[in-house]
Amino acid sequence: MELDMAADELKSVLNRLRRAQGQLTGIIRMIEEGRDCEDVITQMAAVSRALDRAGFAIIATGLQHCMADGGSEPADRDQMRARLEKLFLSLA
Repeated sequence: MELDMAADELKSVLNRLRRAQGQLTGIIRMIEEGRDCEDVITQMAAVSRALDRAGFAIIATGLQHCMADGGSEPADRDQMRARLEKLFLSLA
């Protein structure tokens, strides 16, 4: 399954990933500076949510493409459904 996203969808996912990257850099700096544990954990949770949202956006795009290809053979649809389900659950 190729990652085939519209420009606006791709921009949104990349923005989320860049934001998470910046947050992760900040977390590393916080740990190196010996910052408060609660603040570090709060930022880690924010990074986790950003990554999850980016992943869900990618999976949702896959679902849209899968539904658009509704004319596929049932065996192909079942296989695609299983793959998408596995991807979805990997983020749960």
